[in-house]
Amino acid sequence: MSTRRRERGMGTVGATSADQRPVELEQRPVGIKDIAKTLGVSIGTVDRALHSRGGINPITRDRVLKMAQTLGYRPNLAARHLKAPRRLRLSINLPAQIASFFDAVRGGIRNASGPFESSVDLCFRNHPVLGEGEAELLQEALEDGSKGIIIAPGHPTQLKGWIRKAAQKRIPVVCVATDAPATERLTAISADPLTSGAIAAELLCRMVPDQGTVAVLTGDLSTCDHSEKVRGFENGLALADGRLKVSAVLESHDDEEAAYSQARELLLRDRRLRAIYVSTANSLGVIRAVEEIDPERGLAVITTDLFPQLVPLLRSGKVLATIHQRPQTQGRMAFEALYHYLVEGKCPPALIKLNPHIVMRSNLDLFLERAPGEGDWYRSEQLS
Repeated sequence: MSTRRRERGMGTVGATSADQRPVELEQRPVGIKDIAKTLGVSIGTVDRALHSRGGINPITRDRVLKMAQTLGYRPNLAARHLKAPRRLRLSINLPAQIASFFDAVRGGIRNASGPFESSVDLCFRNHPVLGEGEAELLQEALEDGSKGIIIAPGHPTQLKGWIRKAAQKRIPVVCVATDAPATERLTAISADPLTSGAIAAELLCRMVPDQGTVAVLTGDLSTCDHSEKVRGFENGLALADGRLKVSAVLESHDDEEAAYSQARELLLRDRRLRAIYVSTANSLGVIRAVEEIDPERGLAVITTDLFPQLVPLLRSGKVLATIHQRPQTQGRMAFEALYHYLVEGKCPPALIKLNPHIVMRSNLDLFLERAPGEGDWYRSEQLS
């Protein structure tokens, strides 16, 4: 038996307030046809306004959206889902390095997609590091039928044209961990990099008593997340008493051996060095250099993120604190933003900033035990 409802006569529908709403609209859900008839415009015009499509005057769009709100319009999510492809193909293009961070992002995406596994296909594509091979993978995703793409843009200027092509094909692109500003991406989810850098600066200014220098080891300053952390760190130092001055900002490009060599050379040449801030998860080489060259200097080291090898270094005090970017949460939110946009038409904020967490020896165990999702890797290590 057909479940389609028969159209009823609507009477006078020229009213523009909820109090004057026709009786028939009170008795059934408001649809696009109702909005169109009330305003005296075409159904296509209403559809373009409600779904942010082109070819509509901004004033008309505003009138449609206000009338939809007045009449209590709600999108028919069930019908929209039935019109969607049987399986939604999503391309996840992320770097292989640094695995401790990006594997956690992938884990967050997988966990979030679990309830929708019957209707979603995740295609994971890996490029070597941030900024290397990402354009080629984005091109692949645009050509293989993917309906949405998640990326971590290392060199956003090189991706601008590809993101525009995605927008032209109505394939939304979500950035995770770092942003591609001034592009047509749907949204970007990351721990706020300015805040991360400022937190590291404030901690060091409070914990280092002597005058001296501080160095920053980052990944690639072409990456928005990395450059913004450095800016936040420098701004944070500028607000302090001036005891610590930045002596070097070194790009290690997520290469542990490069970070080790740079830190080793830094320690040998700068005897006034009092602290190091590692703004990516590539911190193990730096700590190895500190232990080999001058373990007695008592450098204050602040790292980024939390992974199994870092836990004993926090417990021993070799790492003062780590600024945790919550990669699993970032992955989960990236999937949710993309999925809800594709299936429900729900447009996320243009930028979603997570509050970074400060993890120190004093709260390490509590964090590992209580943080939802983020400590799963540690619990699995303990059980193995």
